Amino acid sequence: MRFRFVALAALLAANGPALLPSLTPTLARAQQKQALTLEDIWTRPTFRAASVPGFNWMNDGRYYSALENGTLVQHEVTTGKTLQTLVSATELQLPGEAKPLAVDGYSFNADEQKILFTTGTEPIYRRSARASYYVFDRGNRKLTPLSAGGKQGYATFSPDGRYVAFTRDNNVFVTDLATMQEKAVTTTGVPNKLINGSADWVYEEEFSFAQGFCWSPDSRQIAFYTFDESQVPEYDMQEWGGLYPKEYRFKYPKAGEKNSVVSVSSYEVASGKTVKMDVGPNPDQYLPRLMWTQAPNTLSIQRLNRLQNKLEILHGDATTGKTQVVLTDASPAYVDISDDLRYLPGGKQFLFTSEKDGYQHLYLHDMSGKPVRQLTKGSWEITAVNGFDPKTGFVYYTSAEASPLQRHLYRVNVSGHGKQRLSEAGPGTDVVNMSPDTQYFLNTHSAAGLPAVVSLREGSTGKLVKTLEDNSKLRETLAQYDLGKLEFISFKTSDGTQLNASMLKPSNFDPAKKYPVLMYVYGGPGSQTVADNTGGGISATNYLWHQLLVQKGYIVVSVDNRGTGARGRNFRQTTYANLGRLETIDQGEGAKYLATLPYVDKSRIGIWGWSFGGYMTALAMTKNADLFKMGISVAPVTNWRYYDTVYTERYLKTPQENPGGYDDNSPVQFAQNLRGKFLLVHGTGDDNVHFQNSIAFVDAMIKANKDYQTLYYPNRNHGIRGGNTSLHLYRQMTNFVLQNL
Repeated sequence: MRFRFVALAALLAANGPALLPSLTPTLARAQQKQALTLEDIWTRPTFRAASVPGFNWMNDGRYYSALENGTLVQHEVTTGKTLQTLVSATELQLPGEAKPLAVDGYSFNADEQKILFTTGTEPIYRRSARASYYVFDRGNRKLTPLSAGGKQGYATFSPDGRYVAFTRDNNVFVTDLATMQEKAVTTTGVPNKLINGSADWVYEEEFSFAQGFCWSPDSRQIAFYTFDESQVPEYDMQEWGGLYPKEYRFKYPKAGEKNSVVSVSSYEVASGKTVKMDVGPNPDQYLPRLMWTQAPNTLSIQRLNRLQNKLEILHGDATTGKTQVVLTDASPAYVDISDDLRYLPGGKQFLFTSEKDGYQHLYLHDMSGKPVRQLTKGSWEITAVNGFDPKTGFVYYTSAEASPLQRHLYRVNVSGHGKQRLSEAGPGTDVVNMSPDTQYFLNTHSAAGLPAVVSLREGSTGKLVKTLEDNSKLRETLAQYDLGKLEFISFKTSDGTQLNASMLKPSNFDPAKKYPVLMYVYGGPGSQTVADNTGGGISATNYLWHQLLVQKGYIVVSVDNRGTGARGRNFRQTTYANLGRLETIDQGEGAKYLATLPYVDKSRIGIWGWSFGGYMTALAMTKNADLFKMGISVAPVTNWRYYDTVYTERYLKTPQENPGGYDDNSPVQFAQNLRGKFLLVHGTGDDNVHFQNSIAFVDAMIKANKDYQTLYYPNRNHGIRGGNTSLHLYRQMTNFVLQNL
């Protein structure tokens, strides 16, 4: 949903100093470079970055596996050498079938002698899917379907490798691999009523998980969620194409409405006994994380109140269901959920991140929840916990310590000493995949305008072992195109707030000319569209589209307003309970700042965005109508009353408690102020930000007698993709910019 771009200046030999109007040799070289086309970006693999597909660490951190042309192979980390073929493509061919399985995923059991292969995956929502799973036994080289009862979800080996648990039809099942006998863990699942072992829509979307069960470390128990969504209102979405449209109905709790009542249970595999965990008497709450600790029979359940300003960690006895609160993390506004909770080997301590001192930092606690020590401190944020080495006591984490625009890998000892940066010196962004034993890590490094470099590195030093992919072919391709230069800048608003921004200029930028400017906005809580990575904070395709517009004589700018991420709790939470007000002011301040620059045509400033950015665009075009000549709003929320409980109430409270927070910054309330040219885009099959939002805004514009253009995509979801959809959409948006800015 977020989009950002950067200049590929480092790739372009022709990009030198600012060019003069006369035909210099530099300009002549630039003129020989190719111009981008929409087809290059969306229908051809011209700019497709290479990666390391199917990469998985093996138990011994000296090896990793990868899928290569349908074959699963093992590599040695230190040399990258292929050591052996683990499973050949021919071994993945079922009797009577003409071709091997088209594998789209795999996972090992604990001793790596059995492998689950996935094929025919069918996406459901953002993270959920169903697929056909097959078990491959490396001992007898036999391939066996996991189940004959229909496609499964989230099939997972037990730690001892004897069983596989999975979901189907809102229930949980377990298969004994010795006999391939399947047993139902639950039988109560009913569509649109009760879900076992999988997340409901709002948990999947806002708490970022779909699998709702997990094995105990000793393989004796399965903990699982149950979602009773019988009281959650249904959303009715039309599916177009047949003689009569079909109804697609699903449970979607809008702000202020009823949520699922969520419970947690533990199932003992040997006895078939199920124990319900005590999660408290209040059914109107969230249980956003569930995991086993390293202590025997002890479950960890995170509990969050409906307003999401009080997070509690519960430890529960899975054999009795009894629980106790061991840690509470509270905030005057809201507490964000992360995956940073780590239980350390030995079952005596755990790591947890909190922003109680104003920034997200790492803390060590004993199992009673008592704090042992704060491990990191400073006016910067940890963004991920990557691993822990029990032998040395080092915790590995990614942070924005160098700059809010960057991410790098560090480590610190649980003693609180020995903090060390492991990423190479210099700017950019590192995305880390650490081996289970922390001896090595896969590092994907990118910087503004540069394709990613994927390398293997030593865990203790960060030293390069081997470069796996440097994207040299893509670099050569990009060097053939006339691409502009992106600069990171900052400016102060009229109230003294410092904001980060990026500016993408044409390669032949002339400071004596006046350029139209298109601003790109997302602006939602905790987000960033100004970052030192390949796209400068946005997707590579949107970056290239911005480059295409730059080639046509535009400057593209993005501003991270108040409420965005990596600058601490106060900067992010200042928008609490009044979502949209300060963000719109800051985007307006950005337009005013640009208008003061001598090379900007202040009468030709436009704005565009998608999702939260579409909301921001609609709000900017109405509340800041005198600043923007043109706007494109894609898949926008136009009234927060139409959006889901978890996201909306986290930042606005409920509409019953805070009606002004919902209405005072709804574009629907300000449609009468619209002055510029406005394009509204939405997919009718958007299960996330419902088409209802655009209908409401269109109705308001009609009542206000305002001119607008609309572009609707039948049955497309929030991403508005599929077939020629992206090409068509961006052609329309390009034409709209060219005609109106």
